[in-house]
Amino acid sequence: MSTPDVSINTLYNVKGKIALVTGGSTGIGKMIASGFAQNGCKVYIASRKEDSLKEFRKAVAEIRQKATAPVEYIVANVASKAGCDALIAEFKKRESKLHILVNNSGVSWGGRYEDFPEEKGWDNVFAINVKSIFYMTAGLTDLLVKDSDSYDPGRVINISSTASIGPHSEHDLSAPGNGTWSYQPSKAAVNHLTSQLAVKLGPRHVTVNAILPGVFPSRMTAFGFKQVGEEKFNSHQPTGRFGTTQDMAGLALFLVSPASAHVTGAHIVIDGGARYESRAPASSSPKL
Repeated sequence: MSTPDVSINTLYNVKGKIALVTGGSTGIGKMIASGFAQNGCKVYIASRKEDSLKEFRKAVAEIRQKATAPVEYIVANVASKAGCDALIAEFKKRESKLHILVNNSGVSWGGRYEDFPEEKGWDNVFAINVKSIFYMTAGLTDLLVKDSDSYDPGRVINISSTASIGPHSEHDLSAPGNGTWSYQPSKAAVNHLTSQLAVKLGPRHVTVNAILPGVFPSRMTAFGFKQVGEEKFNSHQPTGRFGTTQDMAGLALFLVSPASAHVTGAHIVIDGGARYESRAPASSSPKL
């Protein structure tokens, strides 16, 4: 029996794949979309209509600069099932197959423990962070399973957070006296939903994995960086720095390449070891 081809070009080949990344115009979503686009994936990024369309188009233009395949965008809001259904319907107008779905859209809310708001604090956070993952994945399953097999499965990546495994809700990414009381449990739910979907879709040749980032530069972390400074965050990092595009793109590419065809139901932490830091605030701060 001859030795199989395990060269880098084969193991990490994603050329010709079609990917949809929700929340793909900023932060971690943009990092992942850039990694896919530069390695031959046709990428669709989706973002809310409430965001500046000018900024959205600018992000697409930036990704296209180094892309080796088309990069398109769809304006959508996944905060409701109707919004998810609209995004799914628009995508299906354009494509008959989906190889990669990245459920990245996420939101946080900080508030006082004594009067944490229900609608914005709990309902909206769980709608976007958890419910959208279920509705997007279920609604696109028919495209993910099409022509998939155990060696070339469809791929789903859910973006969770190290906040899902840390109990600290009051930290440097929220204003003094406030806590992100709903964010942590919403991301813990993402982890469990990832396991549920992995069990459901495994027999249909679709892998489902979760990435649990620590601190990466984004809209969510911008407040904390401004409030306490990047140096304080870095002081809690064993690696001495926060996450970068290379870090996130590298992991995401692994999870959608032939190298990970036998990996499903995994919850992969990428935080530079910060979860082992003894101090709670910055080391356990949510990502995104």
